[in-house]
Amino acid sequence: MTEKIYLRLITTVSIIIPVAVAVLIFKPEPIKLVGMDVSVLPAFHALINGTVALLLIVALLLIKNGKIVLHKSVMILALILSTIFLVSYVIYHANTQPTSFGGEGIIRFVYYFVLISHIALATTVIPLALLSLFRGLKMEVEKHKKLVKWAWPIWFYVSITGVVVYLMISPYYH
Repeated sequence: MTEKIYLRLITTVSIIIPVAVAVLIFKPEPIKLVGMDVSVLPAFHALINGTVALLLIVALLLIKNGKIVLHKSVMILALILSTIFLVSYVIYHANTQPTSFGGEGIIRFVYYFVLISHIALATTVIPLALLSLFRGLKMEVEKHKKLVKWAWPIWFYVSITGVVVYLMISPYYH
């Protein structure tokens, strides 16, 4: 495939994922896939997010020490886990209604600040991460470096805040 096709694919995926998630979150009724207990998925999502955050740190340390092949492997693993997260997240939200946060006072403000920044940056990181991976695998090092100066901290923030959001809302799951 040509570069143009890859870039179109990255753009398409970067649009479809947030739209699909938004549709599932704001749908009127759960789809309820037969025989699925999705109650464990939020904890699973937090576990994946925490693992991805650790992998991002490991990958950063590896590249700083010149271990390019290991860095690539760890980053691909982080992307695979993030893909598993997205599939699982879609399954969860297809089967449930949104959970309301029950905290009051300053904690409510903190929760919504973290949640909104998490959501906004999660949509931003999709094209950045995919384009960074594409440039890195093509060994376009300078283009890759320019992208990861933005992609890495955003992806790390999204991973960490994914865990924080889970910890804050988990007492309110039914």
